Amino acid sequence: MLTVCSKTDIGRKRNINQDTVCAWPAPHGSLPNLFVVADGMGGHKAGDYASSYAVSAIGREVEMDESSEPVMILKKAIECANEEIYEKAKEEEYSGMGTTVVASTIIGSTLFVANVGDSRLYIINDEIKQITKDHSLVEEMVRAGELNKEEARFHPDKNIITRAVGADRNVLIDFFEVDLSEGDVILMCSDGLSNMIGDDDINKIIKKHKNVEDMVDELVKVANHNGGRDNIGVVLVRFEGAN
Repeated sequence: MLTVCSKTDIGRKRNINQDTVCAWPAPHGSLPNLFVVADGMGGHKAGDYASSYAVSAIGREVEMDESSEPVMILKKAIECANEEIYEKAKEEEYSGMGTTVVASTIIGSTLFVANVGDSRLYIINDEIKQITKDHSLVEEMVRAGELNKEEARFHPDKNIITRAVGADRNVLIDFFEVDLSEGDVILMCSDGLSNMIGDDDINKIIKKHKNVEDMVDELVKVANHNGGRDNIGVVLVRFEGAN
């Protein structure tokens, strides 16, 4: 059983919301559920188009896919979205567009995750753990030992990502598989949340509330209170145990 809440917010500094989220807790194609967060990049129209198109294309492809291997289903869906956005980006008004994508599905007590870019997926229980790895210039500097995590949060090049759906003809996708325990909270979010709230504070907010809607509302509220420098996209799923 899953308890789910999702939300996007324009934040305090942007004129357009380029984050798109979806939460389908019911069966979608051969998957029992599907969750996606996408954070678009590009001009005024382009980033908004890229994120919304990616979510729609992934949903469409998953729904049509009759195979049973979740990793391959997610892979083919994201590759299809990448190809279509890449072709659309050849038009002048959409030039340079792309989007992050983090997508997941829960089958039994196993979470399957696909990721491109710097939108994140966390598992929160007694502690908070980031499952995805950011595809960003700053994160590469962290992995090389040139920056620590706190320095990375406020680095001026924080927004430069090294992979995006639609940016190139081929897309490289990371995949993760996690065993879930009853009560685990899965948080998927754009960097408009993770750049505004540190992991420890995210954990405290989740622990503070019993209701998933209250968790999401406070996460968005605090991200805006801390500056709201970007759009905020959140999908939160509490795993209540395998059916």
